[in-house]
Amino acid sequence: MSNIVKIFSVIILFVALIFLRGIYRSFLYDPLTEYFNFSYLNEGFPDINKLKYFGTVTVRYFLNSVISLLIIFVFFNNKKVVFLALKIYVFLFLLLNLIFFIELNFNFSNTYLVLFYVRRFLIHPLLLLILLPAFYYQQIAKKN
Repeated sequence: MSNIVKIFSVIILFVALIFLRGIYRSFLYDPLTEYFNFSYLNEGFPDINKLKYFGTVTVRYFLNSVISLLIIFVFFNNKKVVFLALKIYVFLFLLLNLIFFIELNFNFSNTYLVLFYVRRFLIHPLLLLILLPAFYYQQIAKKN
């Protein structure tokens, strides 16, 4: 794959991530967005349909992960790197969902920031921002 095609593909995939972020609010259920934007200090925790919310978080994580893995594949063109990234995505999904489930079900009022950051990690492609430089550094270190 030529460099121009690679760059164009990565740009298109990043635009897809931005586009998905823009349409999530209108299609997916997320009662915590308003809670964390305005009322987490003044009001109580909102009522949440937990099954629906976990489904929404899973869909968002899956879509972000697929696009992120495509970006990693286009950027590095190495199936081993993509497979390692996939393992990391699956492991972190299971771990973070467990923490998220515990936080939602036991409603620890003084640890709302844990819920905030775990939720943020699940619904945004933050892992891509960690893995791209890490894999790039590993690739450069391997050459030297």
